Amino acid sequence: MFISRFRAGADDRSAWGNFWFEPVSARTNSGMRIGPDRAMQLPVVFACVRVLAETFGVLPIKLYRCGRNGKKKPVTRHWLLDLLCGAPNQWQTPYEWREMMQGHLALRGNAFNQIVTAPDGSVRALIPKHPDGMRLEPLPGKSEFDFRYKYTDRNGNVTHYAASEIWHLRGLSSDGIVGLNPIELARESVGLGLAAQDYGARFFANDATPGGGWIEFPGTFKDKAARENFRESYQNAQVGMNRGKVAVFEGGMKWHQLGLTNKDSQFLEARQFQVGDIARMFRVPPHLVGDLSKATFSNIEQQSLEFVIYTMTPWVARWESAIKTWLLLSDDQDLEVQFDFAGLLRGDAGARSMYYHNGILDGWMTRNEARENENYEPIEGLDEPLMPLNMVPVSEAGKTQPIEPEKPTPEQKQEPKEPENV
Repeated sequence: MFISRFRAGADDRSAWGNFWFEPVSARTNSGMRIGPDRAMQLPVVFACVRVLAETFGVLPIKLYRCGRNGKKKPVTRHWLLDLLCGAPNQWQTPYEWREMMQGHLALRGNAFNQIVTAPDGSVRALIPKHPDGMRLEPLPGKSEFDFRYKYTDRNGNVTHYAASEIWHLRGLSSDGIVGLNPIELARESVGLGLAAQDYGARFFANDATPGGGWIEFPGTFKDKAARENFRESYQNAQVGMNRGKVAVFEGGMKWHQLGLTNKDSQFLEARQFQVGDIARMFRVPPHLVGDLSKATFSNIEQQSLEFVIYTMTPWVARWESAIKTWLLLSDDQDLEVQFDFAGLLRGDAGARSMYYHNGILDGWMTRNEARENENYEPIEGLDEPLMPLNMVPVSEAGKTQPIEPEKPTPEQKQEPKEPENV
């Protein structure tokens, strides 16, 4: 439910509150405080964000102009290609910029860029703005969808931008204004993974032995102060430089180790479950983050295909629609932006050769198009598609005369006589 924009405080989950932008500071039930940067210390979260960001960064960008007959003509010279494939700004390569923007989207649900325009209205540069420093402010007397952006940089300097000056990429949103922060929504799962990781570190720091236990004392202490003094002196004798030294007990005291082990608490099973649970949150196949426990030779290829179709395709569609809606000028609305998945779907050499073979024989791919996909130079005369039936170029189809069947001889035309009765 959309919460009033006039509500203040850290729990304000409206587009005007700080809830979706400030690092998540509430303590989870596991005792961990979770934020995007803290969550990245969990290897599976870092791996998922890295897979999404790096996979998106390598996708080639192609630009097409749609004609009246529906045909698409490739565009090779345009300021948008110079921006997205050349230099989005003065200090980042296109790959670095797209990788960072997709990382912001995957980890924080929002990505921001300041739009720097040229005199003709084209976009000259996209200056990234960190989501943690960006806030949305409503404009007085306007509707709830009229707002400006307030940005605070790392030095504390505050700058206000009009909505038209910021290119805002949103992830899944509940109000259409800001994207939901996935780490906040799944903070309990991430917190459980971090708690298990911290426990494992403390366990091995304690010589891989459980630190819990109790001391049996057959007598009684003089008073509470004496009991507290003994406990304090014993603990000081077993920490720091004294770790691992032999403890000496007096008065019939005995040390009892707690019996609960990592096996009893299913420590390894809990850590393994968190890998799949967090990979599920990012919709990343487990084998892409190093979990091969349920992978087989038969299902990895299918999972990789599903990753392209069900994970990367929605992200690409989000980018393509945002570029066309907010970056292209009104005169360029016949342009189509497309991120090419061909490289991710190439498969092995055998699968590619069969794909090209079928495409060429069926006539929907030319031989030079197959060579281009394999980064080979085109050969003259291989730009025409072949006909499926007799495998000749289309231009030669009219010159080919069909073979007429041989005409029967007069003897063959005579009907056979019926045998005479003897």
